[in-house]
Amino acid sequence: MLPEAHTREGSVTRRHRKTLGIAATAVVLATTPMASAFAGSGPSVRVVTVAELEQPVGFTFAPNGRIVYLERATGAVRSLDPRTGRDRLLHRITGVNSDGERGALGVALHPRWPRQPWVYVYVSRAPAGGELRNQLMRLRIRDGRAVSREVLLNSPIGDRANHNGGRLAFGPDGKLYVVIGDGGEDPGTAQTIADEPRGKILRLNPDGSVPASNPFASPVWSFGHRNSIGFAFDPLTGRLWESENGPECNDELNRIVAGGNFAWGPSQACGTPAAVEDTNRDGPEPRRMPEFTFAATVAATGVAFCDRCGLGARYDGTMLAGCSNGTCKATVGPVMHVPLTPGRWSFAGPPADVPLTNHDGAVYSMEVAPDGRIYFSDGQGIYRLKRA
Repeated sequence: MLPEAHTREGSVTRRHRKTLGIAATAVVLATTPMASAFAGSGPSVRVVTVAELEQPVGFTFAPNGRIVYLERATGAVRSLDPRTGRDRLLHRITGVNSDGERGALGVALHPRWPRQPWVYVYVSRAPAGGELRNQLMRLRIRDGRAVSREVLLNSPIGDRANHNGGRLAFGPDGKLYVVIGDGGEDPGTAQTIADEPRGKILRLNPDGSVPASNPFASPVWSFGHRNSIGFAFDPLTGRLWESENGPECNDELNRIVAGGNFAWGPSQACGTPAAVEDTNRDGPEPRRMPEFTFAATVAATGVAFCDRCGLGARYDGTMLAGCSNGTCKATVGPVMHVPLTPGRWSFAGPPADVPLTNHDGAVYSMEVAPDGRIYFSDGQGIYRLKRA
């Protein structure tokens, strides 16, 4: 789900909810399985504009602090030096389709960058003479330009323009993780393991091959997912955490496990009131339940961990998550923080607002810079969180 409005320091600009072709649903927040109310807000945080850009849904950091980002609609892969503002084009992917939630959505760098000069991109595109697909591509960079590119994975796209997923990241094991949504048409795709990448988190070697340690002798790492654009690895434990959007109920925060069935599928429904099992009851046992469920949707997006991230003691050691619809802004705000248990296996309490002094709009991706500070993107730029 890609969201709606934004506010910049010194000025307020509101964009129609369908700016990116996506209608976000605002609903009344219900109680969660974890707590009857959200926890109190933490100390205020200021949003610092790093750069005003064109729909940078996906971005990542190089070890030297440069930002590599995508322009969702144009397919441009660009490199930005946040210290000098220098911004240059690395490559422009052709045939990009940016209808609805499609486009250039996710980007990652090889973990040995720049010695291994590969940029990985997840993009919705129709190559010349070819069918529309979501593709995982990798670009080889030399002297600031792409000198070759190859497609590592193709995923089908139906008539619906949503639930594409697209988040990419390398894990601490050196493997590339990719989340792909269920395509928005048939929830059953999420429960089909063989030859069906939709509704899954995938795990690949850097060359696109399947690791021998994968649970199904295929790219599939976990399944039963509906629609996600956010996940992150806990830097202290290496565990993978994911945010996921439900239908009219049950947005989720999940701890991902190898081979896990997160139980989205054709039996889904939203009861009154919603129960966590309503959207998590398909496929084989054991079915993995969320670590936290928002009974009313908040359009959950990026995830990042604050470990000495410079926001103060209240946030240190917590997980931060973004969200984007009207319910989100009315309750937990566009950025929330969630306390972790001592072993960081689960949450020690419900999400709480991170009060942003000068931003009340959407959050797309969240990333941690090499210096530990947390950045996020929206439809018009990339920003840094700073203690107010």
